[in-house]
Amino acid sequence: MSVSTVASAQSVCAPLPVLGRDVTVPLVTGGEVTYAALDYAASAPALQRVWDDVAAYAPYYGSVHRGAGYLSQLSTDLFENARRTVAEFLDCRPDDQLVFTRSTTDSLNLLARALPADCQVFVFETEHHASLLPWQDARVTYLNAPRTPRQAVETLERALADRDPYGPALVCVTGASNVTGELWPVRELAAAAHAHGARIVLDAAQLAPHHPVSVRDLDVDWVAFSGHKLYAPFGSGVLAGRADWLQAAEPYLAGGGASRKVTRREDGGVAVEWHESAARHEAGSPNVIGAYSIASACKALTEAGFDTLVTREQHLVEKVRAGLAEIPEVRVLSLFGDDAPRVGVISFVVDGWNSSHFAAALSADYGIGVRDGLFCAHPLVRTLLGSDPQTQGECGAPEAAPGEKSLNAIRVSFGAGTPDEHVERFVTAVRELVTDGAKWSYRTEDGRCVPAVS
Repeated sequence: MSVSTVASAQSVCAPLPVLGRDVTVPLVTGGEVTYAALDYAASAPALQRVWDDVAAYAPYYGSVHRGAGYLSQLSTDLFENARRTVAEFLDCRPDDQLVFTRSTTDSLNLLARALPADCQVFVFETEHHASLLPWQDARVTYLNAPRTPRQAVETLERALADRDPYGPALVCVTGASNVTGELWPVRELAAAAHAHGARIVLDAAQLAPHHPVSVRDLDVDWVAFSGHKLYAPFGSGVLAGRADWLQAAEPYLAGGGASRKVTRREDGGVAVEWHESAARHEAGSPNVIGAYSIASACKALTEAGFDTLVTREQHLVEKVRAGLAEIPEVRVLSLFGDDAPRVGVISFVVDGWNSSHFAAALSADYGIGVRDGLFCAHPLVRTLLGSDPQTQGECGAPEAAPGEKSLNAIRVSFGAGTPDEHVERFVTAVRELVTDGAKWSYRTEDGRCVPAVS
């Protein structure tokens, strides 16, 4: 059984069509302009292909794994085929399990719940909170921010050499930074982890939308990512990798679907036999549309060709970096230096500007959507800004008023759906704001910088 999908014949040089590409937004100075969505690192717009595929399936929506009717059987096939499609996209090993979750955060919390007793976890302070915080109940070693890829590997090797060599251990590392966009030496870190008897999980939330991710080639034990960053924003995510820890752990959620057999005990209680497949951690009615949307996005990216997508994105990266480099007041944030390979994620600060004020002006004066704050990566941004750990600063809601110093930065991010015109307009807007100032007055309201009412 299958559902017809809309054919996608994309030009190799053009951005992939996304929803919202023709949306217009009002400017505070009057009139409207086509919205430049440059906050892909938070949530990328849905590919038109994904939306069309989901719309084609929607009339056939039915219960999954629970019904004998045609629509239920169709939906079950769709859900399990989506699992196979995503596993192929990730180049999983034959005995790997792929669990559908809600997000990267959900995936890594699931894995944290599945850790063996007395497991040691090693994680760099540079991680996004989704991969920095789930390990609170384990023995965690937080590693200082490295300044080169080689230093990252050496730091991990030293930490692992000093660990208890007889207990289980897990390394958690990002594939691409959500702050700087820089690529991490995942293959080398995996080799270091395995050489010291540890396993490794890859947070691919910012990597999978921009580069091919091969579980086998990178030799990672698990990979996690979110649909809403992979052009499939329907509250879905993936955890894929080795099955043994997942099969040995208690279900992440207890309920129907995770259980294979439930009986009453003589003492009046309930005895449960749990599934050993991925269903063990997918209790409840699964998000079939979310899973299908991820699979659709995987197919679209694969068919477009990552070589083509990477080449085009690097063209945009260089265009933005070259434009910002011509503005002396702008400082781009980086761990590994200007020559480090990176995806379409760039963070910066502007001398004399509160970053929240600058981002608000980009939006209201120019119709450009970026992100400001600490990007849910507080330790990393504090390190890059050279701030004291106690300096006031919040994730996306700085307290400082326009013109006041605040602990936050500005992030521009883009991808397969971004037209050249959007990044060109962004560079022009940054230059004009630095040179001429904002066209409107701004004030702080509920912790955010907003246009003042005239």
